[in-house]
Amino acid sequence: MNKSRGKVALVTGGSRGIGAAVALRLAREGADVVLTYERDAESAAKVVGQIEAEGRRGLAILADSADVAAVIGAVDETAATFGGLDILVNNAGVFLVGPAEDLGPSEFDRTMAVNVRAPYVASQAAARHMGDGGRIVSIGSNVAERTVFPGFSLYATSKTALIGMTKGLARDLGPRGITVNLVHPGPTDTDANPADGPNADMIRGLTALGHYAEPDDIAATVTYLTGVDGGFAI
Repeated sequence: MNKSRGKVALVTGGSRGIGAAVALRLAREGADVVLTYERDAESAAKVVGQIEAEGRRGLAILADSADVAAVIGAVDETAATFGGLDILVNNAGVFLVGPAEDLGPSEFDRTMAVNVRAPYVASQAAARHMGDGGRIVSIGSNVAERTVFPGFSLYATSKTALIGMTKGLARDLGPRGITVNLVHPGPTDTDANPADGPNADMIRGLTALGHYAEPDDIAATVTYLTGVDGGFAI
């Protein structure tokens, strides 16, 4: 059973990693999928081709998530092109780590703009197009709950902020039948945190299962929350 048949989804930062896995999983579940990307047009086009190979409509939109107008524009373009918007996955993010004294105002502003402001603005814009059954999911990080390495203070701050945002939006939008959820992945094998990276053995040792997740593992959770069975998950 395709549990997102006929739905329209927007996945920010969907050209690679977790975002690409979510976009493809949603397409396999029957959704038409739009993705945003910042730089890698080739990878974005490849994901769109894979979406279309599943028999669904796909579209890639160039949008820097630090640009409020670009974020809102991507949401509105999705709804205008595909006739509505049912699912928003806030996945785009920046990963700026290092000693706290080395991460100044410009790094702070960039991190908060992409990791916090963009999900809020996108959710606000998406809610204008959504009705009963709308779904909003943001991708957080396990470092919001447990920061075990130095250098993560700025990144952890941004991902922790998503907890409050999600709880607040869930209250605001729940009466309209729109669910809002946050997924905190553990270590996941992506370009930003490869399973064969220099700290991978130590990181694996901190996990209960002793291994990294694959992007599709995270995508499976996201598609459950965005599907018909996720209607009471809030």
